Amino acid sequence: MKIDRANLAEVFSSIQGEGLHIGRRQVFIRFIGCNLACEYCDTHLFDRAEECRLETNPGRGDFFTLANPVPISRVTDLIAGWLSGWPGVHHSISLTGGEPLLHLEVLREWVVKLKGLLPLHLETNGLLYSALGSIVRHLDYISMDIKLPSSTGEETNWDHHREFLAVASATEMAVKVVVNSATQHWEIIRAAEMTAAISRSIPFIIQPETGQELSLKIGTGELIELQELASGTLDDVRIIPQTHRFIGLL
Repeated sequence: MKIDRANLAEVFSSIQGEGLHIGRRQVFIRFIGCNLACEYCDTHLFDRAEECRLETNPGRGDFFTLANPVPISRVTDLIAGWLSGWPGVHHSISLTGGEPLLHLEVLREWVVKLKGLLPLHLETNGLLYSALGSIVRHLDYISMDIKLPSSTGEETNWDHHREFLAVASATEMAVKVVVNSATQHWEIIRAAEMTAAISRSIPFIIQPETGQELSLKIGTGELIELQELASGTLDDVRIIPQTHRFIGLL
């Protein structure tokens, strides 16, 4: 494997629509592939991309394509050009997917070079704790999911999430749970208690699943109840939908 190259879906500039950095401008580097198959996933179409699309001018939607795997020099040159031409615009680089930690050998090389450009923000399904341990010292922010069985359609590996939390807590981090009308109270309580066992102050974000017509798949009253349940053990519980979808951004 050439660690200077990675299979990417896209590189673009947009507004972060989820989590603690909602509303901030980020450079998104989307990696291909995931170790899960969540029912609500909106990125599965990128799993086997033969080409990567890259934005020419940040946030303008003027994409060009390169064959995968893409060399890191092409990505860093692109981002450096954006930082020069649009100084002060971007807050950080978001490593997203799929699941970026599946590309550990590549990431070990890339995070060092990317961090020379902007702070690094990892978006992850919160399971591959050993991989995270190899690069966590280079990361500034982590947004990790706790995958609830009611929303993913898969069994939750609570032990792996617990291990991941312990490693991720070395950074500025937040936990996210995607919920819908099938979400059970015990799921929220267990996820909140597991998070609080690391620290009560870790932000805990309840994200309602967004439907095809931009409707939420859970009622507001149910969301309020879930927030109340999590607040029994955590100090900072927030309800944040996928705002980028509502304003038509990537």
